[in-house]
Amino acid sequence: MAGHSKWATTKHKKAALDAKRGKLFAKLVKNIEVAARSGGGDPDANPTLYDAIYKAKKNSVPNDNIERARKRGAGEEAGGSDWETITYEGYAPGGVAVLIECLTDNRNRAASEVRVALTRNGGSLADPGSVSYMFNRKGVVTVPKEGTTEEDVMLAVLDAGAEEVNDLGDTFEVVSEASDLVAVRTALVDAGIDYESAESKFLPTVTVPLDEETAKKVFRLLDALEDSDDVQDVYANFDVSDEVLATLD
Repeated sequence: MAGHSKWATTKHKKAALDAKRGKLFAKLVKNIEVAARSGGGDPDANPTLYDAIYKAKKNSVPNDNIERARKRGAGEEAGGSDWETITYEGYAPGGVAVLIECLTDNRNRAASEVRVALTRNGGSLADPGSVSYMFNRKGVVTVPKEGTTEEDVMLAVLDAGAEEVNDLGDTFEVVSEASDLVAVRTALVDAGIDYESAESKFLPTVTVPLDEETAKKVFRLLDALEDSDDVQDVYANFDVSDEVLATLD
């Protein structure tokens, strides 16, 4: 799993720096709007909204954009879209299972874009339920390494329900049950440990090891999926060694 997480972390950092910054901003703002609509516009009473706003701020989304999205979602301001969450399942090259979470106001467009991205890059759509059983919904908190140690993090989160702490190079990844996410995040804050993001994610229960050639094909497919404005998150059950990651970098 570490290879998959490391890839996701690297991707996230690059996305915040390159030309896709605007696309990343749009996805983060959309998350805020949806969280406010489903759980209310008060971040203190809505942990999902709190985490969505926190992540947006960490990625330098302007405060005006954040507040407007919160107000639209909470109904305090007109102009919110009718977002719908849809999950598609598919396969990437090498038999890698892929879960694609979309947040869209046009179901037909989302389905079309996902199908095209898959088929043009050696993948295929799968029937509902055919790959989702290979993933579990987990709480994931990302902690920058600077100023803390793995032991510090472990001690802070152990009693809050954390299951494991993974070393991803520049960051630590704290994994818990999704229901323990707020407790883990709060425990870190109480211990004076800064974190980058706290969110509910799908993590694979089984992984497929990839060689360099297959990894290139899989990453190309995942890039194509993430290029769609309707695609919010992509999860895949591959594992890549540090050696393969280094050659791809």
